Amino acid sequence: MVIHRGDADAGGILVLLRGRMGIVALSQTRDGEGRPAWLRATGPNPVDEARVDSYIEKQRRFDPDLWVIEFEAPDYLPPFEAKLL
Repeated sequence: MVIHRGDADAGGILVLLRGRMGIVALSQTRDGEGRPAWLRATGPNPVDEARVDSYIEKQRRFDPDLWVIEFEAPDYLPPFEAKLL
């Protein structure tokens, strides 16, 4: 589900993985060789909705074009090919 629609050409992407224990936010980044990767932005463990909402608000202040997309992910793994850091 698209939680916030950003700019089609310039916005970054924040992915929310929702499971029974809470939510994990993944933020776009690059690995050491410059390849696309994802960082667990809210830490290694699921957090509550209030913490995720606060994180999203803070990130949108820096990038008003940010896309926020949420997936149901019981295993907290993205449903797409992704390198997690």
